[in-house]
Amino acid sequence: MEITIMLNGAPRRVPAGTDLAALVAGLGLEAGRVAVERNLEIVPRSGWAEVALVEGDRIEIVQFVGGGDAAAGADEGWTVAGRRFRSRLIVGTGKYRDYALNAAAVAAAGAEIVTVAVRRVNLADPGRPRLTDFIPPDKITYLPNTAGCFTAEEAVRTLRLAREAGGWTLVKLEVLADPKTLFPDVVETIRATTLLVRDGFDVMVYTSDDPVVARRLEEAGACAIMPLGAPIGSGLGIQNRVNIRLIVEQASVPVLVDAGVGTASDAAIAMELGCDGVLMNTAIAEAKDPVRMARAMKAAVEAGRDAYLAGRMAPRRYADPSSPLAGLI
Repeated sequence: MEITIMLNGAPRRVPAGTDLAALVAGLGLEAGRVAVERNLEIVPRSGWAEVALVEGDRIEIVQFVGGGDAAAGADEGWTVAGRRFRSRLIVGTGKYRDYALNAAAVAAAGAEIVTVAVRRVNLADPGRPRLTDFIPPDKITYLPNTAGCFTAEEAVRTLRLAREAGGWTLVKLEVLADPKTLFPDVVETIRATTLLVRDGFDVMVYTSDDPVVARRLEEAGACAIMPLGAPIGSGLGIQNRVNIRLIVEQASVPVLVDAGVGTASDAAIAMELGCDGVLMNTAIAEAKDPVRMARAMKAAVEAGRDAYLAGRMAPRRYADPSSPLAGLI
C-alpha cells in the first residue's frame, strides 16, 4: 500500500509506514548535510526514525547552496558574537559559473566566512555536485542567510532549518521589502531580529543606511549591523558615506558594508570609513576574472583598514606646499 505526500513542493508516492530516516536514505541523501521539515515543523535528525509518514504530509528537505575572504597580514582581526576572524572580507556563493570557480575565488580572497542560501534539495539529481564538496564547512565558516524572504516568519523558518541542517547559529538576516529594489523592510527586519535573538541565534543583519534603524537593530540584539552601500548587485559603490560613518561611530557591535560594492576602491572606502568589514558577492562573481578580482578586493580591504588606522590628513580648501619655502633660490 502506498500513500501520497508532498515532497519539496511536488506529490510523491511512498510505501505506507515509511519513516523520515528511510525517506532520506532512499533519496540517496547524506543525513548530516540536510534538514527536514514536516508540516512546517522541523524534525531533529535524532528523531527521523520515529516519525512515520502519513497521507498528505508536507515534507521539505533543504541543504546549503551557493547564494547570497585569509589572513590579513598584521591586522588585529575582528570579533563577532564571540568568534574571532582575521579576514575582514566576507564573500557570497551565488552567481558563479560553477562551484570550482567559487572555491578558487574564496581562496584568492582569503575568505574565512561565506554566505550561503538555504534551498530545497534537488531530488531529481541528489548526486550532483554540492557547495560543501568545494567549500568545506569545517574549514570555512558558513553564514546562512535569508535571501528571498519578505516576512519575519519566512526568515525565522529558513534559519531554523539552517540550524538543523548544519548547526549554525551565526546567521545573516535580510528581510526584503520588494523584489525590484531589494531594499530591506526595516519593520519586519527589526521584528525578525527580535524573534531570532530570542530563539538563540547570533544575528548579523542587513539594513538600510539609516543610523536610527541601525541603533534599533542593535537594541533588538543584533550582533553586527550591515548597512547597504547601494542596492544589492548594483555595483554602484558607497552612496552615502555620511550615514555609514554615523552608524560606525554610534555602534558597539561590528559594522560591515553589505551590498553595492562594484570594485576595489569601493571596498577601500568602506574600510576607510571605519567599518569592520565588507560583504560582497556580485562584484567578484560577475567580474571578467573573478579570481583576480577577489585578490584585488582582499588587497583593497587591507589597504583601507590600514588607512583608517593610520588616520588621514585633514582636508584643506587650498594648496599647501610640500617643499619648504625657506631658502628658495
